[in-house]
Amino acid sequence: MNDWTAGYVAELDYTHDFFSELAPSHLAFCATLKGQKHGLFGENLSYCELGCGQGFSANLLAAANPHIEFHAMDFNPSHINGARELATEAKLKNMHFHERSFEDFHAEPSLPAFFDVIALHGVYSWVSKENQGYILDFLAKRLKPGGLVYISYNAQPGWAAAMPLRRILTDRAAQSPGPLHQRIREAIAWAQELNLAGAEYFAANPALSKRLRGLDGMSQNYLAHEFFNKDWTPFHFADIANDLSQAKLSFLASADPIDHVDEVCLPPNQLEMLESETDPVRRQSLRDILLNAQFRTDIFIKGQVRHTERGAIGAWFGIPLALGRRYNGGPLNLVTRDGEPTLQREQYEPLLTELKDGPKTVRQLLDLGVFGTSTWAEITRMLTLLIGANHVLPCLPTEGLSERAEQCRQFNLAICKRAEDSETLRFLASPVTGNGVAFDRFEQLFLLARSEGLSSPKEWADLAWRILEPQGQRLHVDGRILETSEENLAVLRVRANAFAANRLPLCESLGITLEPPSPEPDAQSQTQAVA
Repeated sequence: MNDWTAGYVAELDYTHDFFSELAPSHLAFCATLKGQKHGLFGENLSYCELGCGQGFSANLLAAANPHIEFHAMDFNPSHINGARELATEAKLKNMHFHERSFEDFHAEPSLPAFFDVIALHGVYSWVSKENQGYILDFLAKRLKPGGLVYISYNAQPGWAAAMPLRRILTDRAAQSPGPLHQRIREAIAWAQELNLAGAEYFAANPALSKRLRGLDGMSQNYLAHEFFNKDWTPFHFADIANDLSQAKLSFLASADPIDHVDEVCLPPNQLEMLESETDPVRRQSLRDILLNAQFRTDIFIKGQVRHTERGAIGAWFGIPLALGRRYNGGPLNLVTRDGEPTLQREQYEPLLTELKDGPKTVRQLLDLGVFGTSTWAEITRMLTLLIGANHVLPCLPTEGLSERAEQCRQFNLAICKRAEDSETLRFLASPVTGNGVAFDRFEQLFLLARSEGLSSPKEWADLAWRILEPQGQRLHVDGRILETSEENLAVLRVRANAFAANRLPLCESLGITLEPPSPEPDAQSQTQAVA
């Protein structure tokens, strides 16, 4: 093991995932849910991601938020090199990557003095106690008063039963020679043999069999970073809260909106137990026990300043909302932990129908009467649940939309061009939400074909197949590989027609396009046209 890795996996690169919880618009919404003032729609904002991995989340968010200066660091030079390459392709001027360790990042001379947001996804669970100390020192010195920290981590008690499984896997992998991906496969096979042999550990923890089976379908790169680092710590919430208090940070909210509606997550008897706990740290710890939490996405703040009651309602009024999924009528599958519906169709249908015409603020929706006779508490509950389920998305203010649209277009074009060779990058940037939206490789190729002047779904499918066929790519349907060109083209044409009917209207609503804007005619040409 090379010293520079500090026990962290470097043999296999991390995945190119995107995490929407990191988006400033999402963090702003969660702060508003708690009545907290924030400055995330202001000027001269700066954002930092610690341990950015491949940097894809940072690049996408920089594209969708050109009004914010983004900095991101990672110790792995191949990660930073690839991230910079994409930023250059996408012509991002507000994205800055740094190949640094946690120990020396604070000495980076190009950093701003303070950040409005500092984010770290999963990192805190995967680094040593020493590096956790460097992270806390950075948070203490570099976060502005009123600034937000997003931190996600493996949690207890959900990981308690599985911790010996992780030890089984790492010990077995350490015994074998060969590349890491091969040792990971062999270690999983060994654990499965133990399970099939009736080992009492698995017999006493039946849920582990399902967890173990699930490892087979996971990316080797993801497994390497999730399980096979030297340091791996699932935290109790109280320990995280105590650590971050050293940087003058206090818990604000979960980054999952569903977690803000306790009666959806807990049955009545457990909800009663939770409501009896008033201390915010003990309340979260109790909630984790009731839900057997194994992963948390938390937002902490440096100095809380809350809205007045009137101000909190005013903050809600100003939130623009957009559809996150196409809605054609009918019931939504939103249920409680006990399987009961969380919302009635007559509550959400007018709202979702109105948003089909494009984004609108909560105030505009109120004026249009889409909420009927619902109380304010019922309205905010419904919006929170719909946003938590991605049926509705919080948006950025309309100011600056044209600049965001052009930067997103450049970024999305770079991503879709890469889809000609790879399916690695599966999200595009929305200038409307300031966030990412999932698009698979086929959908990206359809958008690319459309940007090249091909107007019909049949033409989009034909272009996609001309790209895929020489690479030996074949589609899978019902577990069967389609071998002939005719079969593959037929399925691609079905997919293209479905994309045109269902996804393309969503692209238009969220401002996701690869075509440059049409030039506006100058005054002379307008005069000639009138004449």
